[in-house]
Amino acid sequence: MKSINVKTSRPYEVIIERGGINKCGEYIRSITKSGRAAIVTDDIVGKLYGRTVLDSLEKNGFDCSMFTFPNGEQSKCLATFGEILDFLCESEITRSDIIIALGGGVVGDITGFAAASYLRGVDFVQIPTTLLAQIDSSVGGKTAIDIKGGKNLVGAFNQPSLVICDSDTLKTLTPEILSDGMAEAIKYGMIRDEKLFELIEAHNRDNIHEVMDEIVYTCIDIKRDVVENDEFDRGERMILNFGHTIGHALEGWHHYTDYTHGMGVAAGMCIITEKLASNELAERLKKCVKQYCLPVGTDIPMSELLPYCSKDKKRESGNLSYIICNTIGNAEIKKVTVGEFSRLMEG
Repeated sequence: MKSINVKTSRPYEVIIERGGINKCGEYIRSITKSGRAAIVTDDIVGKLYGRTVLDSLEKNGFDCSMFTFPNGEQSKCLATFGEILDFLCESEITRSDIIIALGGGVVGDITGFAAASYLRGVDFVQIPTTLLAQIDSSVGGKTAIDIKGGKNLVGAFNQPSLVICDSDTLKTLTPEILSDGMAEAIKYGMIRDEKLFELIEAHNRDNIHEVMDEIVYTCIDIKRDVVENDEFDRGERMILNFGHTIGHALEGWHHYTDYTHGMGVAAGMCIITEKLASNELAERLKKCVKQYCLPVGTDIPMSELLPYCSKDKKRESGNLSYIICNTIGNAEIKKVTVGEFSRLMEG
């Protein structure tokens, strides 16, 4: 077992352990005296791990209830959010109880926001079961839902009480969902750690599990460092959005259906690097991205994507922040007007 302590305004531990999901009740009991636990999951993860988590929690003295919703980004919406709040009320969850997010990024985002909102705040635990959730969305306290206007536009900063990452759960991922997470891993290498990028480019989707423990730990440690320096996303933390401005636009254009977050981030990183950095770096990045069967660009006209960028949550007044990496391991935050960003992307 490895652990990383995240020293934010509300400190917590990230446990990284193969088989850790089987001990989740023991770990959660160590951080709470609550007698009741409410689990929120999706219909895929619930079938895979719901019983395991329930058994471990009940073994450690928790009275449990579980809510399941359809998997996919389409569920990260106001309707599902309302259903979760109703579930918490029906389960008689109090402020001294605990809520558990069991699943990928969608589950963690919407459950964390529900935990921040219900009774003005109930403690919650993240048990991320996808690579993307383990290395990115479960750590750092960002929670949100999507609305018609755009992705993650409604949410709250809400740090979890504990995060339990079990690398064994990644073995049940489809190749496509594994690739989704690798887009974020590539991002971490690009913005902060050249050795991590080299490790990723030396492997591919078929053999990446050989070094998965190292990747998970390194990515979480990078995010811990960035989040501790800028918990509320006003400065350095913006580098974690490399590839996301165009990526979120691609997701929105596709109505969050057939285009995943990882696909958007991968294409977004490649597009902005190709336009604004050296050809050599762009080609190296695209080669790495292709090894994980992710897109390196788009046929959608930039004129159709830019309106989504103007609604991005990173926009401030008439300005938009975007991230560029001119060398691997070093990210820069650029702030321009929305009009100037449009000219850069269309040029």
